[in-house]
Amino acid sequence: MAIADPSLVRGPVDGELTQKTAFLSGNECAAQAAKDVNFHVMGYFPITPSTEIAQVLDEKFANGEHSITMIPADGEHGAAGICYGASIGGGRVLNATSANGLLYAIEQLPVQAGTRSPMVLNLVTRAVSGPLDILCDHSDLYYTLNTGWIVLMARDPQAVYDMNLIAVRIGEHLDVRLPVIVASDGFFTSHQKRRVDVFTDSEALREKFLVRTEPPYHALDPRNPITFGPYMNDPDMINNKYQLNRAMQAALRELPKLFEEYAAVSGRQYSLVETYQADDAEVVVFLLNSAAETAKDAVDRLRAKGLKVGVVSPSVLRPFPLEQIRAALGNAKVIVIGDRADSYGANGGNMTHEIRSALAELDNKPLFVSRIYGLGGKAFTVPDAEAFFQLGLDALASGTVEVPFDYHGVTPGVPLKKPQRVVPPLTKEEVSTNLVTVERDEETGKLNVELPPFWALAARPKRIVPGHGACPGCGMFPVLDQVFKSLEGDVVVLFHTGCAMVVTTGFPFSAHRVTYIHNLFQNGSATLSGLVEMYHQRVARGELPDSDDITFVMISGDGGMDIGMGPALGTAHRNHRMMIIEYDNQGYMNTGSQMSYSTPLGHKTSTSHVGKGEEGKATQHKDTVQLMAATHIPYVFSAVEGFPADMMRKVAKAQWYAKHEGMVYGKILSFCPLNWGTPDDDGANILHATVDSCFFPLYEVEHGHTTITHDPEELGTRQPLAAWLGKMSKTKHLMEPEYRHLLDGLQAEVDRRWRRVKAMHEHPDL
Repeated sequence: MAIADPSLVRGPVDGELTQKTAFLSGNECAAQAAKDVNFHVMGYFPITPSTEIAQVLDEKFANGEHSITMIPADGEHGAAGICYGASIGGGRVLNATSANGLLYAIEQLPVQAGTRSPMVLNLVTRAVSGPLDILCDHSDLYYTLNTGWIVLMARDPQAVYDMNLIAVRIGEHLDVRLPVIVASDGFFTSHQKRRVDVFTDSEALREKFLVRTEPPYHALDPRNPITFGPYMNDPDMINNKYQLNRAMQAALRELPKLFEEYAAVSGRQYSLVETYQADDAEVVVFLLNSAAETAKDAVDRLRAKGLKVGVVSPSVLRPFPLEQIRAALGNAKVIVIGDRADSYGANGGNMTHEIRSALAELDNKPLFVSRIYGLGGKAFTVPDAEAFFQLGLDALASGTVEVPFDYHGVTPGVPLKKPQRVVPPLTKEEVSTNLVTVERDEETGKLNVELPPFWALAARPKRIVPGHGACPGCGMFPVLDQVFKSLEGDVVVLFHTGCAMVVTTGFPFSAHRVTYIHNLFQNGSATLSGLVEMYHQRVARGELPDSDDITFVMISGDGGMDIGMGPALGTAHRNHRMMIIEYDNQGYMNTGSQMSYSTPLGHKTSTSHVGKGEEGKATQHKDTVQLMAATHIPYVFSAVEGFPADMMRKVAKAQWYAKHEGMVYGKILSFCPLNWGTPDDDGANILHATVDSCFFPLYEVEHGHTTITHDPEELGTRQPLAAWLGKMSKTKHLMEPEYRHLLDGLQAEVDRRWRRVKAMHEHPDL
């Protein structure tokens, strides 16, 4: 965070505002700029590597450093909707996302641009899956180029801070009125610490540079009602888009003025296109963001050898600075264009075609070399940059380009490293032991389950073998082991993105002995439902053996039943024959313990801090079991890894219903020692306290009938919530007198929900 040494405070010089030197990452710079702007609203959803921006801002809010209303969404699509709604209210709005999060939200981007609603979106660039990759390339950035958003490029942490401030002003300009993306490279910039200069007085910054332009219209003036996003057909739509085009042209005119104005208060000068030793360069390499900074070192090395080389990189990608690009590149004899994403089948990425198009009318056209590089976070080093320059120098010497388009950095497969099956697939005999018997009671219609001794089930082969990379003490794998050992026959599993997915499938290895599928948080249930119906259709057509032996199971967790709730409810309403098992660890643990809707009231997370401005999570936890029960699927249950017999009986029931009647859902509380703040080996005690406090009641809903399977009151084991909450560092503050109102509020809600479950248990129609 900021360096506190007062000797590092400098200015003002010639009208500059006072600044101090800080040691910040790109994400911290984005949060610092947001604090200085003091946006009205931030809608957000965590996704690596942009997540830290919301985390740092939430911590600053808890410390009273800003008054931004921070709204945790149910997914990136929801976050984009929150931001759009806030922006038409006339205030300043912020968001941050990456990769598939951007793609999930992308249908909202043209809506916002088309209705001329300014905001700032920090896009921390990351590879778009699949397969899943959390590291940097520009495949997400390139998707934004046709959305109507201004795109500013931030090649280092200082630029992240500065461009976030400039973005506010250009977006609000009355001739522009467009949303703005600030793009920085994931991990290379977002997590890289650098010495940066930041303003010391946010109010002075807002008065001198961030002067707010009152919007000409907004949605909060009843005396001036406005229609946003009307139904618009020929010929009006083309006129709307022409106006958007004019707004982009205005942005291109106004940005140089804003850069000058910003230089006057900061001492840092930006231009539409940044060049380095390019004026007399015969060979120029064109790159975006952090790679351009790396290439400068290669320029210095080659210039020392007398070679005329240079680098060109735009600070503004939309609007495309055509004339400035021509001026920067027009004297080069060879241009090597590096794209950190491919436009598959187009013989070059987006920048390749945009640069070639920009220079098409030159009298003396340069030679062009196009290379795709750095996909999926592959580092771009100084030797890589030198290799790019060498391609250009070779073309300069020969007067021709031997290979106009190719990939740089691809490595051949090594036969010795070909993925091998470390553990053989499960055999039919191994998975069909008939140790668990499930029979329907003719009178009640309920299923009765007979379990063998635990030692017999323990002898069953594991469907997930040892070798995963989970944290010590993680509760996921005891949960999944108990679930899978309760299942008879063959299983096909789909995992949402989350801890359980990430730690078991690091390429080229897999810990799964069964067919495994991954899809993202928001659409796993729909994906598996399609596979289920394909299975039954192919069986019906005689293309697969006529067998009901395959059980289809989706594993969710780490907040997957927030962003994935809509598709899960749709899958339930369609009643496909499949299982959804959620391991509930009360947060988005795979991205750093951010707040989930399953996080209880008052609990501390990395996006619900505790301080003078915040008291942990501000709302009650989501009751997913009751939500799923309301869809009237055949079977719903709750379970805890610390009560294995109860869990395994319920899983066996769930399998029978999934094979014979329709969808089932099970929510299993899972221990997370790292983020709950407990000893690794204390899981059983903590989970028992969770159940005995009635926070997580154990029950099942079978064809609409609720049955409590563990009643702490009848057993005489009922405990107050404090007995559970006092065991975890994330809730220790709730034991203090000043937070008693939160503890009492959570206790009251837990008691109410427990009374409700008991009433349903006692009444045949509830």
